[in-house]
Amino acid sequence: MPDSFVLLLLVVLLAIAFEFVNGFHDAANAIATSVSTRVLSPRTAIIMAAVLNLAGALSGTAVAKAVGAGLVSPVAVTQITIVSALLSAILWDLLTWYFGLPTSSSHALMASIVGAGIATAGRNVLIWSGIEKVLYGLVLSPLIGFLIAFFFMVALVRIFQRRAPATVTAKFSKLQIVSAAYMAFSHGSNDGQKTMGIVAMALVSYYGLKTFEVPVWVILTCALAIALGTAAGGWRIIKTLGVGLVHLRPIHGFAAEATAGTVIEIATRIGLPISTTHTISSSVMGVGASKRLSAVRWGIGGDIVMAWILTLPACVGLAWGICTGLTAVLG
Repeated sequence: MPDSFVLLLLVVLLAIAFEFVNGFHDAANAIATSVSTRVLSPRTAIIMAAVLNLAGALSGTAVAKAVGAGLVSPVAVTQITIVSALLSAILWDLLTWYFGLPTSSSHALMASIVGAGIATAGRNVLIWSGIEKVLYGLVLSPLIGFLIAFFFMVALVRIFQRRAPATVTAKFSKLQIVSAAYMAFSHGSNDGQKTMGIVAMALVSYYGLKTFEVPVWVILTCALAIALGTAAGGWRIIKTLGVGLVHLRPIHGFAAEATAGTVIEIATRIGLPISTTHTISSSVMGVGASKRLSAVRWGIGGDIVMAWILTLPACVGLAWGICTGLTAVLG
C-alpha cells in the first residue's frame, strides 16, 4: 500500500489535471456562440473566458461543499476512491473531447465519485439526498435553459422586429460581448468549484477532519487550473456547439448566453452543481427553435443528448472498475 501522503499528493495533481481538462473541454460553453457569430475573434474570446473563469472560480464555495460532502460520506472514502474518481472523469472527458461531443465534465466527475464510492464501501456510503439534488439539476437545468431562451428570443424578436437588421446586429454585437463575459464568469463559478470539493474531500479523509472546509490554497489552485485549461481552448466542441446546432447571429448568441449564464449563476448561489454544457447547449437549441423547429439541427442535438445519457452509467461503471482494480493491486 503506497504511503497515504503520496496518494493525497496524487489526488491534488489529478485534481489540477482534471480542472485543466475541464477548462479546455468546457471552454466552448463560454465562447462558442460569440466566436460563431464573429463578435469576438477566437483569441480574444479565449483570453476573456480564461480571465473570467478565474474570477468566477474565486467567487464562492457552496458548490464545492455540495460535491465534496453531498454525494458520498467523506469519512468513508479513501484516497484510492478519490484517485479512481478523478481518473475516470479525466478519461471520459478526453474520450468525448476527442470525438467532439459536448458532454458534461461535471456529471462525469459526480458519477465517478458515486461509482468509486460504491466500489470502496458499498451503497451505504451514498448520500441519496445529494444525489437526487444532482439529478434534479441534470434534468431541470437544460429544460429551464431551453424554455427561457425560447421565450426570451421570441420577446426580443417582437421588440426589434421593426428595426433595420443592420442596426439590430450592431447593437447585439456589443451586447453579446457582455453576455459572453457573463457566461464565462458563471461557468467558472459553478464548474471551478467542483474540483475544489474533491480536494477538500481528500483532505478530510487524510487528516480525519470533523468539518468540511475548502482551504484558500485549494480555491486558488483550482481557479488557476481551470483558467489555464480554458486558455488552451476546445476547438472541436466549439465547432459542434457554436456552428453545428443552429446558425447563430449576435441577437441569438446574446439570448442563449444571457439565459444560460443566469440559470448557472442562480444554481451556483444556491449550491446546486449543474452542467454548464447542458445549460448552454439547450439554450442554443431554444433560441433556434424560436425561429422555427427546422432551424435546429436535431440530429446533432440528438447525438449530444445521447452522450449526456451515456455519461452517468458509463462513469459510474468506469470509476467502479478503476477503484476495484487499484484496490486489488495496491491493497
